[in-house]
Amino acid sequence: MKLIILDQDGVINNSSAVAHKSSEWSPILGSLEAIAYLNQMGCRVVVASNRSCDRKAMDISAFNAINDKMCKAVNQVGGRIDAIFLSPQSNIEKYNCGKSLITMFEEIALRFGADLNNVPIVGDELRYLRAAEFVGAIPIMVLTGKGKKTKNAKGLPKGTKSFADLSSFSDAFTK
Repeated sequence: MKLIILDQDGVINNSSAVAHKSSEWSPILGSLEAIAYLNQMGCRVVVASNRSCDRKAMDISAFNAINDKMCKAVNQVGGRIDAIFLSPQSNIEKYNCGKSLITMFEEIALRFGADLNNVPIVGDELRYLRAAEFVGAIPIMVLTGKGKKTKNAKGLPKGTKSFADLSSFSDAFTK
């Protein structure tokens, strides 16, 4: 099975106002169906959330409630999220978020017995794309969330592929 790693905020859910409780969570139009489509095409979908580096306090109960709502919404359209990984670093610690992502991606590879070469990692922020490049994965940028701003950022990894949203990526990836 193919493995795909997704950022959460700005890729699956709207990030203009990052949800701090499940009632604030809302998916980007077409993102849930895109996950279901990827599943139907034989892909395992993993979410790598780096929220704990975001400088916005969120307790684990709220994080779990948001993820529960997201997983149920994906299930309702016939899809599934195979795993959700959370950065091991707390908000309070001064930690390199890029390093945290690299560690998370390596943990995903270990847990799924996968080589990250040729694994798409989909994000809307430069740090996700750089971390994807660092681990040998394919950096995929979506223009939702912070993606339009990221598109013009200096230091975008060579070979970064850009898509309007998760739905357009899933269509192109499965063909």
